[in-house]
Amino acid sequence: MMNIHTAPAAFPTDTLPKASLRRFAWDLDLSQDELVQLLDLTARLKRSPAAYARALEGRYLSLLFEKPSLRTRLTFELAIKQLGGDAVFSSGPIAEREPLKDVARNLDRWTHAIVARVFSQQTIEELARWSSAPVINALSDLYHPCQALADVFTLQERFGELRGLKLAFVGDGNNVAHSLMLTAPRLGIHLAVATPPGYAPNADVAATAAGLAAACGTDLTITTDPALALAGADAVYTDVWTSMGLEREADQRRRVFQPYQVNAQLMEMAPNAVFLHCLPAKRGEEVTDEVIESHSSLVFEQAENRLHTQKALLLMMLA
Repeated sequence: MMNIHTAPAAFPTDTLPKASLRRFAWDLDLSQDELVQLLDLTARLKRSPAAYARALEGRYLSLLFEKPSLRTRLTFELAIKQLGGDAVFSSGPIAEREPLKDVARNLDRWTHAIVARVFSQQTIEELARWSSAPVINALSDLYHPCQALADVFTLQERFGELRGLKLAFVGDGNNVAHSLMLTAPRLGIHLAVATPPGYAPNADVAATAAGLAAACGTDLTITTDPALALAGADAVYTDVWTSMGLEREADQRRRVFQPYQVNAQLMEMAPNAVFLHCLPAKRGEEVTDEVIESHSSLVFEQAENRLHTQKALLLMMLA
């Protein structure tokens, strides 16, 4: 069988950091050193995109999306194209017509990496188990690791130094919160997560994050009190109250989460903080239009930086 993965890169990559991973299924698949290297490479890519325009020439991505997407799909397509490669796209249930292990072993013979946006984290794990090509988690029910990369890079751009910053996440203890919990403490960022009772982050993720924070000398706080979370915060982050797949809970969540809305009054608790949101935002629910359109909002910088951090990730995995 011909192996398409041995073709040399068209771009001299000896100065690029290399990741040891063949998968980015969750945040800890990138080591702490690799995470720092990725942020440095992202800055170089953003400053000088033309220098990397042929770095992944002849490389192709499979984009498998069970969930709708604007930022994730377009930024991955643009990322590989701006690095000289290309992508193919498939939407809908991944394993509806055949087993995941068969899907994975077809795609790894046609393309050089699989990017999957799925409902179940188990789908990512199975793709990674059976594919000889790298598998990238573009969102699952448990994690959103590519988003967290863009988030911390956005903070680094704004503040210069990450160590010692405090980030407050207010809302649902969801996949975005999980990835921030696994990423931010390793970069020296203190993190406070405030959720309504019963909507706290996954207990296993929280325990892992607490261990990381302790090892890195950072504070991790999980609370039901938004005021406690925002005290001294340099950045305030929120996400939708109802993630995809939980639409039947939307009415109940709107009632429960109303005290956690990021509005002007809440932002006064952290008057110098920037505002972050992974988008799409339900304006008038988790955040008001006033806040998302304010001078403190970095949401569109975050969206742009999805492109740059994913280019860095692809280079580290495929170059």
